[in-house]
Amino acid sequence: MIVAADDLLSESRKGVSMQPEELQYLDDLVSPQLLNNQSVHVVFTTSKDKLPCCERTLYNYVDKCLLTARNLDMPRRVRFKARYKHKTRTASDAEFAKDRTYEDFKAYMEKNPDMPVCEMDTVVGRPGGKALLTLIFRSCNLMVAILIERNTQDCVIKALDGLCAAMGTAAFRRLCGVILTDRGSEFRSTYGIEHDANGKLRTQVFYCDPYCSWQKGGVEKNHEFIRQVLPKKTSFDWLTQDAIDLMMSHINSYPRARLNDESPFEVAEFLMGKQLLAKLNLQKIPAKDVILRPTLLKMYRIANLQQEPIHQ
Repeated sequence: MIVAADDLLSESRKGVSMQPEELQYLDDLVSPQLLNNQSVHVVFTTSKDKLPCCERTLYNYVDKCLLTARNLDMPRRVRFKARYKHKTRTASDAEFAKDRTYEDFKAYMEKNPDMPVCEMDTVVGRPGGKALLTLIFRSCNLMVAILIERNTQDCVIKALDGLCAAMGTAAFRRLCGVILTDRGSEFRSTYGIEHDANGKLRTQVFYCDPYCSWQKGGVEKNHEFIRQVLPKKTSFDWLTQDAIDLMMSHINSYPRARLNDESPFEVAEFLMGKQLLAKLNLQKIPAKDVILRPTLLKMYRIANLQQEPIHQ
């Protein structure tokens, strides 16, 4: 009798403790957000007052394929790629980074712990085409992306000059007192990065160690969001800065567990103020409306009557 009772108890736990109409309500509420590449955690956090179950149960329902959204629709999946063999670098490769190494960066920050740090990188579309210059402010995890014509030093400096002019040199320095980036050829003009168009010092630049992208892990991790909207091998040539600003508004409105389930936009709004965010052309998107899929910019194209095809 004990065995039979245990079997009965185990069997009862395998079912769904919801009526069909309750499960349909849950599916209607949750699946559209999951299909927009939001995580289960974020969906639960932003809608928990409307959900008839706990976060763990929501995960279980997705695992058991009880909802329209499936695990394959989740932004995190196991991915494998061929191991990359790094080429040998010559000593001259490091000359531009003299006194600007990652060790120099750490020593500088020990002496200036309140100096704001910004991580900088680029995201490339098709080879030789347009690219994105990305900067993330460590203080609030807000990221901006600037469309550049080519992935070159001149284009990077032009983009930084434009951002500095829009924000003002003083505000730029308050957010980017220190810039940490990699040793790509597009970042090797230290004077151009550190000085504005009038020759006024606006920041100090330091370089990560070779093949140590984890040293600027914030901007690297945020590139995952960009790649959800603009997958690799997608051409950026049809894009406009307005389209990029729309994408970054959605990315910056996406809540993060490391920010106590607040979004970078909300944290930045508190630290930087609405006026500066407006200068960056960013707007807050309600969490339930955040889209992190290529459909976001496809809808933008349709809305703006752009008919040319997207090259992939």
